[in-house]
Amino acid sequence: MGCPYAGASAYWYPVMPTDADASDEALMLGYRDGDAGAFDALYLRHKGGVYRYLLRQCRNAALADELFQDVWMNLIRARAGYTVQAKFSTYLYRIAHNRLMDHFRRNNPGSVSLDDETIVSIDEPAAARSFEPEVGTDVRQQAAHLLVLLDALPAEQRAAFLLQHEGGLSIEEIAVATGVTRETAKSRLRYAIAKLRQGMQAWQ
Repeated sequence: MGCPYAGASAYWYPVMPTDADASDEALMLGYRDGDAGAFDALYLRHKGGVYRYLLRQCRNAALADELFQDVWMNLIRARAGYTVQAKFSTYLYRIAHNRLMDHFRRNNPGSVSLDDETIVSIDEPAAARSFEPEVGTDVRQQAAHLLVLLDALPAEQRAAFLLQHEGGLSIEEIAVATGVTRETAKSRLRYAIAKLRQGMQAWQ
């Protein structure tokens, strides 16, 4: 998975020295102001998480590649108006989420709202990274089963889980990225984690 527009940013702007330790927000501001190297740094930091988020949502590699390119091109187009109103990762995953929802609406109307809140609630969502393989289990088989369970989740619940797991977003940031309230984001994440936990426990 290479950069879909390699060299394009350098074509538009002169390459300037980029601070590798700069925050995402500082890099995006630098890119907005003409630092092509800042864009390259952001791309390297976030390409893996964004691609996995898209791939695990649409479950089609060719489509994920297309959406992935669209997300970064949308970021490029929006650069001139960028201001720091939230974490850059929240801003980026909102672009990714919106592009994904746009695809779903165009190709499968009525499939976007798929919340299923029939599961018994748990008090607080555990961190997504709590799904650690237990000692003595076959890690590969466990990971494969987790992906099967993830694919079976309703779209919004899967999105909430992936935004936390791949994007490192908090509940508040998931809410911003997906355009819902904090309570809705919290609920979706709670149900996703509860279902995944129950599925893994049943499998083990």
